[in-house]
Amino acid sequence: MINNESYKSAGVDVHAGYKAVELMKSHVENTHKQNNIGSAGKVPESLGGFGGMFIPNLQGMQEPVLVSGTDGVGTKLDVAFYANKLDQIGIDLVAMCVNDIVCCGAKPLFFLDYISTPKCEPEIISTIVSGISEGCVQAGCALIGGETAEHPGTQAFDFAGFCTGIVDKSKVISKTAKAGDIIIGLESNGVHSNGFSLIRKVFNIKKERIDEINKVDGGSLFDELLKPTKIYIKPVLALIDNESAILSKCNNSQEHSPCLNRKIKGIAHITGGGFYENVPRCLPDGFTAEIKKNSYEIPEVFQKIMCAGNVPESDMYGTFNMGIGMVIVVELEYVETAISVLQSNGTKAYKIGKVIEGEELKII
Repeated sequence: MINNESYKSAGVDVHAGYKAVELMKSHVENTHKQNNIGSAGKVPESLGGFGGMFIPNLQGMQEPVLVSGTDGVGTKLDVAFYANKLDQIGIDLVAMCVNDIVCCGAKPLFFLDYISTPKCEPEIISTIVSGISEGCVQAGCALIGGETAEHPGTQAFDFAGFCTGIVDKSKVISKTAKAGDIIIGLESNGVHSNGFSLIRKVFNIKKERIDEINKVDGGSLFDELLKPTKIYIKPVLALIDNESAILSKCNNSQEHSPCLNRKIKGIAHITGGGFYENVPRCLPDGFTAEIKKNSYEIPEVFQKIMCAGNVPESDMYGTFNMGIGMVIVVELEYVETAISVLQSNGTKAYKIGKVIEGEELKII
């Protein structure tokens, strides 16, 4: 192997990059196991090629549709670095991407990451990738590649993710809600990965104040803020499977039944912009939502943010998830079944509102 001293003198250590790849290899390979990706397909090649490969299993699909999403974690990454808590930030990265595409009904197939760093430190890169790997395991998808770019003297550490999933066209979740349909809220894991610019301002979080902040509450503030974004893939896909089973039974019946209509009318991931921006994205024109804020328990962390920064309640609902990381719109007759399926698959779910005619979201 050539020892490129000229490039190293410019700030790029290619050997550190090689070490980072070697350290992360076992984390990546954990996501390729068949017990993780199941019947969705398989990964044919190992880490290190010029392109990640995935062989999808299209059996039983009439018209497969690929669904892709990309995102980052914003300045939550800065807070994780300040607090030296980098082992779970990769879960956030995966969650921000896979939670978006499941809103269309898609099962995630594979994930790629892009990591940019002013100095390649293999152990830090490996720690972050271990979190990405864990996120992929939670989502049931394969981490098939990525890029670690060393950019000395030009920019701070940052990373982004990209995922692709698949859904049969007949099962794509469309905006079909009508007045009277019910909005189910899925419990969040705290603030997830949004609103951190406001959070950093409210709590005056700076690198030089880390020791001071830790002395005040023993580090519990960072523990709360850095809880990883909840990944909703398994409960949501279980709900979609349940709906499909009901519709299939109806289609095979000789008697006409109202259950031929879709039970799931829309899904929204509550990210940046909170309720006001994201809930309307899963509703058709002319309809909005009425959300009952006392229909579930709001995590204490949001009260702390609100009080510490004197943030108006409307701004809280327009910035944060307020304890609800995803909403699913269903027809009234399907509510109890839907909540039961979601909760039996690992997430608390609540009836938090309903669809109404109008344009402006109401929180009452």
